[in-house]
Amino acid sequence: MINSGRLELYVYGLINESETKEISELAKINPAINKEILSIEKAILNLSSSFSPVLSSENFERIKAKLELKNQGIIEMNPKSKITPYLNWAATIVLVLGIGFQYFKLKENHTTITTIQGEKSNLQKSVVDLQSKNKETATALQVIRDTKNTVVVLGGQKVAPTASAKIYWNKETATVYVDASGLPEPPKGKVYQIWSLQLSPTLTPTSIGLLANFNGNTEKIFAVSGTKNAQAFGITLEPTGGSKTPTMDQLYTLGKV
Repeated sequence: MINSGRLELYVYGLINESETKEISELAKINPAINKEILSIEKAILNLSSSFSPVLSSENFERIKAKLELKNQGIIEMNPKSKITPYLNWAATIVLVLGIGFQYFKLKENHTTITTIQGEKSNLQKSVVDLQSKNKETATALQVIRDTKNTVVVLGGQKVAPTASAKIYWNKETATVYVDASGLPEPPKGKVYQIWSLQLSPTLTPTSIGLLANFNGNTEKIFAVSGTKNAQAFGITLEPTGGSKTPTMDQLYTLGKV
């Protein structure tokens, strides 16, 4: 009995001439062997049809026609035909190239999905950033338009004559907002610190907050700790984390209530 592996080699044209002749003769008298050969040829035909885009239309139709006619019993395989091995090799090449093509498309689709996911993530981040900026803008407008706020203008001092700032102070609620848009960006390792000042009977500074994330605050409106008894406000430049007492030679702005 001839095993399936030899029959596949026979169909592919990969066995020697004597074995080809032997199987061809057996196929004529043994319906089971002939049926198996036809089944293998049909499988090759189906594969070649599914991967036909990688062949030229002329070569593809030629191979397809040969196999279809063989399956209909019109053409008998000639073991000595010189073109048969080439047709079988063509079918094998079609299979290999087709698999490669499908792998390439799968990888290409995976890359496209990854790109889309990245774009979606960036879009979501942009939406969050926009919402944050809108919230900052709304807060700034609310502070500026609140008629209950006392506005204290802070002028530039010796270390920074062109600097300026504004304090929006609600004496009833003790809330304090700082408009720091007139201050330069602090150097690396430094932060602006806000001081509530009592001027008499002695100068008494009390820290009411730091202007953290200065560069990230687009509107430069900062909420700091409240105070009820300030007579003046000052802003100094301090090391990151702030200081217990103001560094007076780094006094950027100052203003009386």
